[in-house]
Amino acid sequence: MEQYLLLAPVASVIFALTIITTLITFSNEDLYGKMMLHPYSVSKGKYLYTLITSGFIHKDWMHLFFNMFTFYYFAFPLEATIGHWQFGVLYFVSMVLSDLPSVYKHKDDFWYHSLGASGAISAVLFSFILFSPMTKMMIIPIPIPIPAILFGVLYLVYCSYASKYSQDAINHDAHLFGALSGLLITIIMYPAIVHYFIQQVTGAI
Repeated sequence: MEQYLLLAPVASVIFALTIITTLITFSNEDLYGKMMLHPYSVSKGKYLYTLITSGFIHKDWMHLFFNMFTFYYFAFPLEATIGHWQFGVLYFVSMVLSDLPSVYKHKDDFWYHSLGASGAISAVLFSFILFSPMTKMMIIPIPIPIPAILFGVLYLVYCSYASKYSQDAINHDAHLFGALSGLLITIIMYPAIVHYFIQQVTGAI
């Protein structure tokens, strides 16, 4: 635990706070409702804080586990790579940016709500891909590891398709725009990453 706090203190705090807050809201419906993103209200300038708080709560155990599992494997090494305040900026700015398209899209839908850290975690994942494009990653149902860059392309294609046509309750817009925000913010903070990324990919090819 001490090692994580030294190498990635920001990620450690976010990880612990997300789990604790989610567990608390599992048994506190009033707090759960107040922390969820409500695009109808946010579009009218109300409850703007939910652009952040909604990223610290989850629908159920599976939602929490999947997001924290992904966070664990990518956030800690990313913070050690890019720096502490840089990771904080990436995470929280992406959290907000990933929700803005949903606010616009559902601004007239009173019954629509959204929650979860998926947008910010997608940003972390895609920032990681910029630094390690050839790292092998697993994707269901493909039975073998594939390069991170290929995973990223498939992820973006799927999220774009699902955002338009999926009828499930998942906020695919947050996944898509979180990923794009992660790429943009990383490139703004580290312009040289584009050249490094190209070198890594072309070198592997």
